[in-house]
Amino acid sequence: MTLRIYNTLKGTKEEFKPIEEGKVKIYICGPTVYDSCHIGHGRAVVVFDVIVRYLETIGYDVTYIRNFTDVDDKIINRGNETGMHFLEVSEKYIKEFHEDMDALNVRRATREPRATEHIDDIIDIVQLLIDKDKAYAVDGDVYFSVDSFKDYGKLSGRNVEDMKAGARIDIDDRKKNPADFALWKSAKPEEPFWDSPWGKGRPGWHIECSAMSYRFLGETFDIHGGGKDLIFPHHENEIAQSEAAFDKEFAKYWIHNGFVNINKEKMSKSLGNFLTIKKVLKEYHPEAVRMFLLSNHYRSPVDFSESSMAEASAALERVYTTLLRGEEIFGQLSVTEETGELWKNFKTSMDDDFNTAQAIGTLFEVLRKMNRTLDKNRDEISDDVKSDIQKTVSDILKIGDVLGLFTTKPSDYFESRKSASSVDEVEVEALIKERREARASKDFARADAIRDELDAMNIVIEDKADKTVWKVKS
Repeated sequence: MTLRIYNTLKGTKEEFKPIEEGKVKIYICGPTVYDSCHIGHGRAVVVFDVIVRYLETIGYDVTYIRNFTDVDDKIINRGNETGMHFLEVSEKYIKEFHEDMDALNVRRATREPRATEHIDDIIDIVQLLIDKDKAYAVDGDVYFSVDSFKDYGKLSGRNVEDMKAGARIDIDDRKKNPADFALWKSAKPEEPFWDSPWGKGRPGWHIECSAMSYRFLGETFDIHGGGKDLIFPHHENEIAQSEAAFDKEFAKYWIHNGFVNINKEKMSKSLGNFLTIKKVLKEYHPEAVRMFLLSNHYRSPVDFSESSMAEASAALERVYTTLLRGEEIFGQLSVTEETGELWKNFKTSMDDDFNTAQAIGTLFEVLRKMNRTLDKNRDEISDDVKSDIQKTVSDILKIGDVLGLFTTKPSDYFESRKSASSVDEVEVEALIKERREARASKDFARADAIRDELDAMNIVIEDKADKTVWKVKS
């Protein structure tokens, strides 16, 4: 099966054919860095991290650009509130972003440009648009003329006339059309500014991404993406100004991820359900958070709740429990060149518009089969069974590399879970010893009572031929 991608621009799945064979150029809109990242940011970054990993795994040379918007009204306002320079604000939250994403095992992009590093590029494109009568300057501001671009609205499906009729507030009489948007903003008191042909000012939001994508990927590139909330106006405006400037298709495929809801409600500060990544990571293992973010198809919403996180944590533990069994057989887990049925099925799911939900479901079907095989052959495992198990373990690790999961040695994972909990290991070991003695003396009622007591302490035990092993529930 060839890779097919849902293209927002066309409203359908299309076979993926990069502009240049063997290479993929991708641009993703990064955060405006004025506050800590929330779980919604986390989903967007993790989704595209997996997409890039998969493209690389199937053989593409990927150039991945993810920007930072480091000058913006919100950043300036935060600086005024705190007494910090706007660049201090952006630097603080860029550092936090990297800390959060490192914790979620997100790889760095090929380049992570900042808007303030590309002011000259922005001015050049704005001037080009003015020269082509696609934009106009008024009192130091520069606006893009949406009427000059006949395809305006093609991404979002919005009609320019409807947008005119809908303009009821904040009408600027200097605009030729109420839908015209700012490319350059004239300087206001106490705000940062740069010199330009139109006077002192700063760039508008949309033109920043057009300039940075052009600088690193050229006039046309393969994939542009971000959250669904960016379709309009941000991505619509990027298309208009870039295609008006260069007379070429801006991006071939548009990918947009769905939102994260909190207990079935939209996340917002006003509702008091605004969850930062830092807060979530204090309560849950980073890989459990990542498992949760990939548990639904990327285009669908995903609902964050205690129950959904409990499911993700349990799912993660099931994988590590199975890998631990493999570790006990082989000692060292490794990826082999030969792949099995699991990898084939995983690839089929990912080739269908990066369907991680289906891919994870396929993984757990194989885990159940593998555990049944191990249970059936507990006393003696034949060479043929070992070969099949080794192939499956290799496939799991390879899948983990794409999904950014299962990165820890299984025995180390469970040891870390023990140390991260408030469980008294001495007490647990004493209870296990007492249970072993109770079973030896055929006091099964007491043995069962101890198991229940351990379960109440969030401890899972497993009896093996010569010992009882335990771990903390995730």
